[in-house]
Formats: sequence, structure tokens, C-alpha cells
Amino acid sequence: MALKSLLNLRKRNSSDDQTKERYSPQPPTRDASYERTLQGEEGSPSDEQIKRATRLRRFFAYSASFGYLVSWVFLILILIGNTSDKAVLRNVYFYKLNLADIIPESVPNAQLINSIAQSIGLHDFYQVGLWNFCEGYLSEGITYCSEPETLYWFNPVEVIMSELLSGATVAIPTAIITILSVLRITSQIMFGFFLTACVLNFVLIFVSPILPVKSRWWSLPLSIFSFASMILVLAASIIGTVISYAFKYAAEAQSDLNIHADVGTQMFIFMWIATGFTMWSFAVHSGMGCCCASQRDLKSGRRLIKPDGRIIHAG
Repeated sequence: MALKSLLNLRKRNSSDDQTKERYSPQPPTRDASYERTLQGEEGSPSDEQIKRATRLRRFFAYSASFGYLVSWVFLILILIGNTSDKAVLRNVYFYKLNLADIIPESVPNAQLINSIAQSIGLHDFYQVGLWNFCEGYLSEGITYCSEPETLYWFNPVEVIMSELLSGATVAIPTAIITILSVLRITSQIMFGFFLTACVLNFVLIFVSPILPVKSRWWSLPLSIFSFASMILVLAASIIGTVISYAFKYAAEAQSDLNIHADVGTQMFIFMWIATGFTMWSFAVHSGMGCCCASQRDLKSGRRLIKPDGRIIHAG
């Protein structure tokens, strides 16, 4: 009787073990082709994984390239501004010297004297760009633009005196004569800075979306070139701003002459838009030197891709 009970108990335990084994959860299995797609050859990340993992880095790289593109467009407008009497270009200048009513109305026969000034060769206005100057009359607009000249600087004394009839002279404010040497040096520096920055930004448009994505090491030299471009554009914009307002102050400082000077609004908008986008692109390149995984990080194993898509440092 006892032997029979013992046999029944062992049979019941064996049946329970089979039931547990039958209903116990089994780990999911994946076929070999899926594993190869996920891990790539020899356990390295697949191209699809790398593409997904570097999506954020590509976004920032393309945004830096876009910043250089916008900056380059406005630098081109700065470079070609005031070179001819055409739409948009005629309004892109640093400053404009207005001599239409050089003799104040308080002086007797002021209108007659101003008419005589025009008859001896004096124009109503002179406006200055990066390469040249343009002149004209208020009633006619621009009548002449000088030939573009490398490292150009505007010498108002030389220009005005060269246009007056033989033997005619006109008083030039002392303050303008004082700043001519400073104007020459700073204008030539500004010219070189804008031109160099335009070339740098054009090159960075094409290398920014490619090299930083491949390796973070490329961000270092690109950050150096980007920093140089930012400094050039920023310095040139500051110089252009200071020159224009200094010339305006000096031109209007002579109380016995009715000389006016206007600062070019469009030129200033173009300069500082170019500066802002160049600064943005530099900030992006600097950030990519330490942030966002590159293709080389993933292929070399310095960064690992978790099954949930997160990227972690190896070790």
C-alpha cells in the first residue's frame, strides 16, 4: 500500500514538471539574417544604425553649412554694392556725403552760391562702397561710378578737388582732413577682411556637411577656420560701422558749412546678418568637437549603440 502511494506521488511530480516546462516562457529568437543586419559584419554597427545614430550630428553640420551659405550671400552683396547704378546695388553703401546745399540758407545768396558750386564741378552727393565711389545729383540720381579698385579708400579732398574747374577751390572741414590717414588704413583693412572672409565661407559651405560627420577630429581644424572667418567678418563689420559714423560726425562738425552725411542702412543690415550667421556656424563647429557621435566613434567602438537606440561611451 505504501509502495503504491509512493509511485503515484512520483508520477504526479513528473507530470507537474512537464506542465511547467510546457508553459514556461521561452526567450524570443531572431534569425541569423536579422542579427547580421543589426550588427553588421563581425559585430560592428550596420550602415543603417550609423546613419540613425549620427542624424543629430548631420543636422548640426548642415545647419552650419546653411549659416555659411547665408553669410556668403550677404558678403557678396557687400562686395558688389555701389559698384554700379543698378537696383539694390545703388543703395548698398557705407556712407553718403551730401553737398547739395553746402552753403547754409543763413548766408546771403545761398541758393545762387550753391548753383555756382554745381557749375564748377561739385556734385550733390558722393556715396562710398567697398571698391569705389559713386556721385550724382538729387534731381538725376547717380551719374557716375568710379572703376572698382583693390584696397580702395575714399579720399574726399582728392575726389572733390579733382572735379572742380581749374583754379576753383572749396573749403574742406578740418576734422575730415584729420581722419584721412586713419580712414585709409582702416578702409584697406576692412577691404581685406571682407574679401578673405567671403572666400573662407564659400569653402566652408561645402566641407561643413561632410567632414565633421565622419570624425570629430575634423571639427578641430574646421573650428579654427571658422573662428578665423568669424573674427574677420566681425572685425570688418565693426570697422565699417566705426568708419561710417566717424565720417558722418566729422563731415557735420563744420558749423559754417551745410554738409550732411548719411549712413547706409542696407549695408549695415547686410554686414551684421553676415556676422550673425558666421558666428552661429562657428558655435556649431565648436560644439561638434565634443558633442554628438561621429561615424568614426561608432566604427572604432568608442561609442556603442544600445538596443533601444541610445549611444553610450564604451567602457
